[in-house]
Amino acid sequence: MPDAVILSGCRTAIGTFGGALKDVPAPELGAVVLREAVKRAGIRPDQVDEVVLGCVLQAGQGMNPARQVVIKAGLPETVPAHTVNKVCGSGLKAVMLAAQAIRAGDAEVVAAGGIESMSRAPFLLPGARWGERLGHGAVLDHMILEGLTDAFHDIHMGITAENLVERYGITREDQDAFAAESQARAGA
Repeated sequence: MPDAVILSGCRTAIGTFGGALKDVPAPELGAVVLREAVKRAGIRPDQVDEVVLGCVLQAGQGMNPARQVVIKAGLPETVPAHTVNKVCGSGLKAVMLAAQAIRAGDAEVVAAGGIESMSRAPFLLPGARWGERLGHGAVLDHMILEGLTDAFHDIHMGITAENLVERYGITREDQDAFAAESQARAGA
């Protein structure tokens, strides 16, 4: 079984909600990063066997954002791509799927990661398709509804974190130590 290794890595700057990148679609940002990752890896675009990207807030992005990234980044049209939606774990799951494809012998080079633009998340009008009737219509925030709210308990995901802290007795110091260790590992 072949080993899966990381050849390169890069990312965009971290944007501010409604900031300078608010008008740039996630697939456009992803294309810039994919082009640069291929360049840093020292490979040709036609050597990429597949692209797997996580993206949670897909409404308004167009079909299969990962496929858009492939085309916009200048990779050959023959390179397949698929988009993963596993909420917060989407980008990491994409990397795991890439590693699995390599280890299984299905691919040699897979580009993987995540794309997102919370600033581009649209508002949704669930009653608009067939016409609002009597009563108040609803306008839903796609980011809150599908990116930040637990679908089973209708609570904000930040509250979920607080519930876990309480349930498992995780202190602020524990959280800070974990974050510092994670940052140190990322820099290594």
